Amino acid sequence: MPGRRMLEHVNVRIDGASRGNPGRAGIGIIILDCDDNIITTHREYIGVETNNVAEYTALKRALEIAGSYCRKHVTILSDSELLVKQRKGAYKTRKRHLKSIAKEVDELEQGFETVEYRTVPREENREADRLANRAIDQGSLS
Repeated sequence: MPGRRMLEHVNVRIDGASRGNPGRAGIGIIILDCDDNIITTHREYIGVETNNVAEYTALKRALEIAGSYCRKHVTILSDSELLVKQRKGAYKTRKRHLKSIAKEVDELEQGFETVEYRTVPREENREADRLANRAIDQGSLS
C-alpha cells in the first residue's frame, strides 16, 4: 500500500460467534504488531451460519485484512481448537461447506511467507469475542 510501511510480522486474534447453531453469526478480528499494539479491529455480521463457518469466515477475513499490513509472517491466535488443528493438518476438513472456505484460506495464505496457527485460551481472546458478539447485536438490528 502506498504511504504505509509494511510490517515484518503481525499477530491476529480472531473469533467467530453464532447464537444458535446455525444462528445469527458475527466475526471479530484484532490485528496487532509484534509488541501487541492494536493496529486495527474489525467486526462483521455474517448472517445465519454455524459456529464453525463463523470461525472460518473470521480467519478468511483476517488474512485479507492482515495482507494490508504485512506480507511476511502472520500468527493467527484463535480459541477454536478445531479450526487450529484443521489448519495445521492434524484434523481433516470434512464438511463440504467448510472445505470451500478452507480452499479460499489456502489461497490467501500463499500471500504470506509464513502463517502460524496457535490455540489460545478463551479468556485471552475476550476482545475478539466481544467484537464478534457486538457484530451480531448490530446486525440483528438491521
